[in-house]
Amino acid sequence: MDGKTRAHIKPGVLVNIVLKKDQRTGKLTEGIVKDLLTSAPFHHRGIKVRLEDGQIGRVQEILD
Repeated sequence: MDGKTRAHIKPGVLVNIVLKKDQRTGKLTEGIVKDLLTSAPFHHRGIKVRLEDGQIGRVQEILD
């Protein structure tokens, strides 16, 4: 599943995100969602989340 719809993403879900610094390369970072930072129900570039390790980025795919 892609990470563009907020309803698909909940705290505790394993996801791949793209960090701001990696947007040019598209390098993905895997982690577990701690907080959802985008309040809109849909975002065309991916819902912004904070991972449990504190990193922030946009969800590219949901792994769980």
